Amino acid sequence: MNQHSRRHPVVRKIVSMCVAASAVWCASASQAADQPVVGLITKTDTNPFFVKMKQGAEAAASKSGAKLISAAGKFDGDNASQVTAIENMMTAGAKAILITPSDTKAIVPSIRKARAAGVMVVALDTPTDPQDATDALFATDNFKAGVLIGKYAKAALNGKPAKIATLDLAPGVSVGVLRHNGFLEGFGVKEGDPSVVCSQDTRGDQAKGQTAMENCLQKSPDINVVYTINEPAAAGAYRALKAAGKDKSVMIVSIDGGCEGVRNVKAGSIAATSQQYPLKMAALGVDAGVEYAKTGKKVSGYQDTGVTLITDKPMSGIDSKDTKFGLDNCWGNK
Repeated sequence: MNQHSRRHPVVRKIVSMCVAASAVWCASASQAADQPVVGLITKTDTNPFFVKMKQGAEAAASKSGAKLISAAGKFDGDNASQVTAIENMMTAGAKAILITPSDTKAIVPSIRKARAAGVMVVALDTPTDPQDATDALFATDNFKAGVLIGKYAKAALNGKPAKIATLDLAPGVSVGVLRHNGFLEGFGVKEGDPSVVCSQDTRGDQAKGQTAMENCLQKSPDINVVYTINEPAAAGAYRALKAAGKDKSVMIVSIDGGCEGVRNVKAGSIAATSQQYPLKMAALGVDAGVEYAKTGKKVSGYQDTGVTLITDKPMSGIDSKDTKFGLDNCWGNK
């Protein structure tokens, strides 16, 4: 009889339990090793748009059994933090990285390095420059979003001569350029047209939007149309217009469709906004990342995640939805 068989029955039971526990641990460790890892890097973690994007990514990762690693810049334009996040996610074994690039050109070398190492990289919301630096782009058609509010503003003016202020993002950022150019196209004017009487950068910030509007009013007090890169900039513009007693005579149009922005449309401070869908962008991105991790199949090219004009004062011939629809589908604090 060997030493093991001479053990007390209770001892033999404990040994068996340990072996079983070890098997379970080994299985779970193996499962963890097989779990797809997907990274999400947003411009910031405070903007409600990116908060909703992260929620969409977390829900999609949970549903598919993936592990989500997330990171964000300290501010909009913080390229250094995004570069560090890519490096950290590669070290952590991410097979796919989803990113809303803060600096669409400066981030490209880091993205190319990740792709060369076998990581699939998908841009969300904002294309890189060049756009094909990433494997794919899931985003609103930002040019179309601009076209919609441009057409709306033109129709709402009803033939009156336009005096336009554009409150833009920042030089060279693709999402800002696309929205700005789309607005001009929709309105039917070209860059440099004399009807555009003032252009100021706001970085999409409410306080900077207010300052920009104040500057534009000093330059051209008879402005009657204000294009804004996003709804925080629009809120700042409205504050400046109200202080100047011009809130009833100037039309503001914007882009994003966040809950606060839609409420401002309902209240009348914004005439119309183009709504986009960050949760959908993120969910599609995670699903694509999991698919790549499991099968090696990459997504490619551009996928339009949709845009809807939101207004309570519809114009003939321009498709739109009211603020009830907008609030049902908005993001941020509902």
